[in-house]
Amino acid sequence: MILQQIQTYLRTHPATSLAELAQHFHTDADALRGMLNPLIRKGRVRKLASKPCGTCHSCDPASLELYEWVDS
Repeated sequence: MILQQIQTYLRTHPATSLAELAQHFHTDADALRGMLNPLIRKGRVRKLASKPCGTCHSCDPASLELYEWVDS
């Protein structure tokens, strides 16, 4: 059920960070990565290249890890 909810969320929220997904679904970021992996393998979701936001390195890495829905 949650995989369907993740897909629906990503369809309506382009370039969503892992931190946003974790907050929305009240789920651990590592657990979400595990749920996103099958969707990535099926080509439904794409992990975007992340870049550091600056030089301080104090940002949560999950906030820089972005995912997007892939339109068929």
